Amino acid sequence: MTSSHSSALACSRANPQDFRHFLAGYRAAHPDDVLTIRESVSADQEPTAMIWQLAAEGRHPLLVFEQIAGLGSPLVTNVFASRSRIAWMLDAPLADIHAAFQQRSRRMLPPRLLPDGPVLEHVQTDHIDLTDIPAITHFSTDRGPYITNAILIAEDPETGIGNVSYHRSMLHSTTEIATSLHSRGHLWRMLQRAQERGTSLPVAMVIGAHPLFMLAGAARLPYGVDERHVAGGLFGAPLDVVRTPRHGIAVPAFAEIVLEGVIDPQARVDEGPFGEFTGYSSDRSTNNLFRVQGMLRRRDAMLIDVAGGNSVEHLNLGRIPRESEMVEKLKERFPSVTAVHYPSSGTHFHAYVALEQMRPGEARQVMLGLLGWDPYLKTVIAVDADVDITRDEEVLWAVATHVQPHLDVVIIDGLPGSALDPSASGVGTTSRMGLDATRGPGFDGVRVQISAEAMTRAAQLIAAAKSHTGPESV
Repeated sequence: MTSSHSSALACSRANPQDFRHFLAGYRAAHPDDVLTIRESVSADQEPTAMIWQLAAEGRHPLLVFEQIAGLGSPLVTNVFASRSRIAWMLDAPLADIHAAFQQRSRRMLPPRLLPDGPVLEHVQTDHIDLTDIPAITHFSTDRGPYITNAILIAEDPETGIGNVSYHRSMLHSTTEIATSLHSRGHLWRMLQRAQERGTSLPVAMVIGAHPLFMLAGAARLPYGVDERHVAGGLFGAPLDVVRTPRHGIAVPAFAEIVLEGVIDPQARVDEGPFGEFTGYSSDRSTNNLFRVQGMLRRRDAMLIDVAGGNSVEHLNLGRIPRESEMVEKLKERFPSVTAVHYPSSGTHFHAYVALEQMRPGEARQVMLGLLGWDPYLKTVIAVDADVDITRDEEVLWAVATHVQPHLDVVIIDGLPGSALDPSASGVGTTSRMGLDATRGPGFDGVRVQISAEAMTRAAQLIAAAKSHTGPESV
């Protein structure tokens, strides 16, 4: 059966929960930070290659590909590659990004059910052919094209509890998708309960929605707290949803594409390898099978992709919610903490914390707190507040000049770790390390300084030299 819904299209263009509304607003506010590629581009790695080339130049623009060969739809990616862009989404200064995320996500609002929405413009419940779903190959080491922006929504049939989470997904057949639940989070828990009942788990896969919904899907929440309510908090208004035709799952009304079906807890299929956040190709997978029973999509659906591997986008999307939680916890418990940063160089396994140490041993206490709270972390480096923890070279300078390994290194082993850590043991345990790179009591040294006046004068001289030599020589 196929049906069309035309009434939703007119209202979608101006709706603040529509990705197109976000894209138009950001392009108008920051035209220099949106790069549009009008030339035809291959779906085999070329978008990823462009992201890597730009990153090597220190550039992380939002990318719009108007023509992807064989895809039949435009592609937008690298949305979360800039922290400044995420701060813009949250309507906050960059320095307040963590506090803004926490404050807005805490103002949870239940979704608002609509009778219609753009995602219902085209509904198909039979003769499904998933080869129509746009997907690209991100790396030559990937098994094939992957849906990286695959946000699965499930609702527990007994409790009504909803869960929203990301799971890498690849086409298995014309009606089936292979996916992995290797994080073994709340969706995995729901699937185990379904298996105990002897049933499959109904789910809906959202492929493309507003960035604030995507951020909500990456939030770290207790079991029983629905990420769709967090999305309402981030929007400052209830998330507009429609129900899927077969299982009645509430999905964003302004999504680009939604697939509805069930995950069979008994079925196992090949999945992976895929380029993961570690920068390694990973075939560690739970090898789950998603049987698609319905396809909902906008008539002019676009592919909103998340760059895979250890791209800045992939890392930012996962770590901004985690950083926000950790910053709040640390500053509540330790007022001496001035900043926390998860560097891209450390994927999700490293964190830097700056503090104004009030008593001996406090840096060690802060590091142990962070290592205990965040299950992904393997290494925490504590530095003094005058060290810029957003710059790896500053932190490494502090390690080089402040650390005595026999005194300042703490190692704890036998703790649970990430299933995707290529260095972890076969059972998934890891050791964790804290490096106290603060100066500590009795430190003998004065950091070199350049006066503000000299720095200002230097900037003026450089600017004048550039204007004289012309752009060819700069």
